[in-house]
Amino acid sequence: MFIEQLPSSLVEIPKTAIILAAGHGRRMLPLTERIPKPMLVILGKTILDRSIDNLFGVGVTKIIINVSHLASVIVEHVGARKDHRIILSEEELPLETGGGVMNALPHLGNEPFFIINGDSVWVDGMKNTLRHLAEKWNSNHMDALLMLTPTVKAENFDGFGDFFMNQDGILSRRKEKMVSPFAYMGLSIINPLSFVNTPDGAFSLNWFYDEAIERERLVGVIHDGLWYHISTPSDLEFARFKFANGHAKNAPFF
Repeated sequence: MFIEQLPSSLVEIPKTAIILAAGHGRRMLPLTERIPKPMLVILGKTILDRSIDNLFGVGVTKIIINVSHLASVIVEHVGARKDHRIILSEEELPLETGGGVMNALPHLGNEPFFIINGDSVWVDGMKNTLRHLAEKWNSNHMDALLMLTPTVKAENFDGFGDFFMNQDGILSRRKEKMVSPFAYMGLSIINPLSFVNTPDGAFSLNWFYDEAIERERLVGVIHDGLWYHISTPSDLEFARFKFANGHAKNAPFF
C-alpha cells in the first residue's frame, strides 16, 4: 500500500509565523513593476496564499505579513480573505528581512515562530515540511533552525549553495570560491529571545544567522521534498511548468 506521508510524532507547532513580503523582487522585473513577487501565481494560486494555507494547515493560529513595495496590492488581497488571524505589518520604508522581523516582534511574541520568505515555493515529501521543521526544533540547542535542500536536487538552482552542515546539524557559511552542498529554502524557525543587540533600522537576517553561527547555534534540517528557486521570470515559468505536470522529471523520447 502506498503511504502518501510518513506518520509524524507528537510535536509542538509554533503558533505564530511571519511571511516576508516587503521586498522589491528586482530580479523578477518587469513582472514586479505592478505585482509584488509573493502575489505571482503558480497553477491558479499566489505564492503568498500557498504559504498562508500551508501555515494554517499545520496549526499556526496567527500570521504576520510585512509589506512595503506595492503594499496596497497585498493589503487588498489579504483583506478579501476576511481572516482575523492574518495581521499586516506595514513598512513606510523597506526594513529588509531582519528589520522587518524586528518591526513585527510586538505581534510575534516571545515564543519561537516560523519565518517564510515571500517567494518560498516547496512541495512536501514524505513528511509535511513545516511539521518536519517543528519536529527538529530545540530551544536548548539552537537560536535558529533553517530548512535546507541539497543543491543537487534543486533542478532550477544554479548557485554555489549557502551552508555546510556537520554531523550534529550545526551550520557554517560557504566561503568565497567554494561550493557547498545545501541551499537555504527560505523556511525557518527562530527564537525571538535571541534577537539581542540588533542593528537599528533596516538589516538582513543574515546578520542574525552569522551571530548564531558564532555561537554554534545555527542548525539545519534537510528537506525531503521539492523546492523551486523563484528568482527570475524563467524560474517562475519553470515552477509553473512543474506544478502543471505533477513535478515529473523530464523524460527523453527514444
